[in-house]
Amino acid sequence: MKNVQHAKIGIVGAGAMGQGIAQIAVVAGLEVRLMDIDTAAAARAIAAIGAMLDKLAAKGKLTSEQAQAALRRLQPVDSVGGLADCDLVVEAIVEKLEVKRSLFAQLEEVVRDDAALASNTSSLSITAIAAGCRHPERVAGYHFFNPVPLMKVVEVVRGLRSGDATIDWLASLAQQLGHTAVRCRDMPGFIVNHAGRALNTEGLRIVQEGVTDEPTVDAIVREQMGFRMGPFELLDLTGLDVSHPVMESIYRQFYDEPRFRPSPITAIRLAGGMLGRKSGSGFYEYDGGTRVSEPVSAQERTGWKPAAVWVSSRHPDEAQRVLDLLQTLDVEVETGSAPSHDALIVVTPLGHDATTSATSEALDATRVVAVDTLFGFDRDLRRVIMPTPATRTDMLEHAQILFAIDGAPVSTIRDSGGFVAQRILACIVNTACEIAQQRIASPDDIDAAVRLGLGYPLGPLALGDRVGAIRIVAVLKGLVDLYGDPRYRPGVWLSRRAALNLPLGLPD
Repeated sequence: MKNVQHAKIGIVGAGAMGQGIAQIAVVAGLEVRLMDIDTAAAARAIAAIGAMLDKLAAKGKLTSEQAQAALRRLQPVDSVGGLADCDLVVEAIVEKLEVKRSLFAQLEEVVRDDAALASNTSSLSITAIAAGCRHPERVAGYHFFNPVPLMKVVEVVRGLRSGDATIDWLASLAQQLGHTAVRCRDMPGFIVNHAGRALNTEGLRIVQEGVTDEPTVDAIVREQMGFRMGPFELLDLTGLDVSHPVMESIYRQFYDEPRFRPSPITAIRLAGGMLGRKSGSGFYEYDGGTRVSEPVSAQERTGWKPAAVWVSSRHPDEAQRVLDLLQTLDVEVETGSAPSHDALIVVTPLGHDATTSATSEALDATRVVAVDTLFGFDRDLRRVIMPTPATRTDMLEHAQILFAIDGAPVSTIRDSGGFVAQRILACIVNTACEIAQQRIASPDDIDAAVRLGLGYPLGPLALGDRVGAIRIVAVLKGLVDLYGDPRYRPGVWLSRRAALNLPLGLPD
């Protein structure tokens, strides 16, 4: 294969993905041949790339001469024969296996024997695409993310018969294109669509369970967990016509693995045409693409403190976080082994609900309120509390006031195993650990792929280490104990590293 700095790239498909790949390639100094069965689509794509290059020049990211030179490196071709001299051909066409296999068979008739063939598929098996090729060793996945120029990561997917030389060459080319290459085995969802299941499916599960509403889940994920978007904002952005079929596909491809179980919530909304931003209505309402829904509210009562507070020591480290907060708030805490008859009782469960905490400790459930301690209590972070079904209204109000004294936002949810953040984060971390355990990708590539491809504040394994693997396992075991659902079972990668107090990103 030719040195990547002098490679000539063919692209089949002039849609958003093909256009984006062509743009970054010509900006990187490579010759590109763009083909589409619709010649008008190819012409539109080239015009759009030219306009984008002009914008980059106007912003000072390219000189005018560089923009013009880049556009000259892009040429349309009207048939696969025009791709004969390419060192690599990337297909970015419709997600139908037989159509892709037919195209690869045509390409094999015209390209050199040492040319690489790559698919930008997000959901189909690379092994299946390559099965009809005479030289499957030169076939691999090259999965970019939309918009390609901004999403600086590409999954280099090894099919069962992909050659080392092909994988290494594509990874080097990604660097030339200004992208980070993450390598993975051919498995459903590759890395990003596999690892990204937990945020959406668990968010949907929480709402389906009646724990709280969509805006509150999104606010907690943003303002407690530190994510840029919550699951329902993300689903609206992507569109349920894209997201729901992917959820179903990955669930079925893993033979109904409970961790990936989809939700009827999205199936019903998809059937009703409530796709999200693109349809004007989804989990939120939109006007011209701009969200018009009101943001989630929070309790902001200040200026009053409950007379007596008692904090359960069942989870000593979690209790200490609450005690440290209350000390900064100048709140007097009862120190006895049991609460007085008038005290607000604060519990700090991991994975369990407030009811289980009350009954297991023989506490008065009418005065019990649970608080989520997983991410601590910085004033910038949203705090989440939940009562038992028996908690008195006055006690809940006391708790709402107590945890908002310093002006921090507080959300109240219904009794739930694992609150919101605990169960979503635990599922995210557990899924990533399973990807590592199955050797689909290295720990470093898993974290890089998810951070760059999904915009998480940290990779999922790094997030798990930040919170603590022991605490993640405790949350999952509490969820299994409460719900009896195998979707929450801790994987062996996570469990072993928690038991040995090792980093989750440590390979073996």
